[in-house]
Amino acid sequence: MNALKKTHFELFGLPEGFSVDVTALDGAYRRVQGAVHPDRFGAGSATDRRIAMQLATHTNEAYRALRDPVQRAAYLCGLHGVDLQVHSNTAMPATFLGQQMEWRERLDEVRESRSAPALQSLRDELSASRRELLQGIEQAIDVRADYGNAAALVRQLMFVERFESDVDVLDELLTEH
Repeated sequence: MNALKKTHFELFGLPEGFSVDVTALDGAYRRVQGAVHPDRFGAGSATDRRIAMQLATHTNEAYRALRDPVQRAAYLCGLHGVDLQVHSNTAMPATFLGQQMEWRERLDEVRESRSAPALQSLRDELSASRRELLQGIEQAIDVRADYGNAAALVRQLMFVERFESDVDVLDELLTEH
């Protein structure tokens, strides 16, 4: 049960930070999951099996959180007392709001024109914005320990990811027809 009290980073023996060695994370996950997997405790008592299930669930959740940049950043912000406020804080910088509007207009234009090159151009721009936001989050967390700024950047990244999903849906529709 002691493992349930560790941070995700401690559980996997990794340094705390936004920048994560994915290969090391994958290896640590396999090692920890192998040690706590419920199948290893099949002949144990009901209590042992229940604890093993809790540990395996905790390990899976920790792995998913550290593997995904948005979840990892949100987790780190939470560890340092900063709530992302995704439902209550919708404030965004004016430049980002303007960018959102432009992207929406371009997506509507692609929907009308059914232009694959225009859709790819939009996708490329979103990818560049995503990379820039990830770099900003890494700087805010790992260099400046500015979790408030990181939370604001994570909210922007969440918008970009949702918008990328809208682009994917349109891409599938265009491909089907």
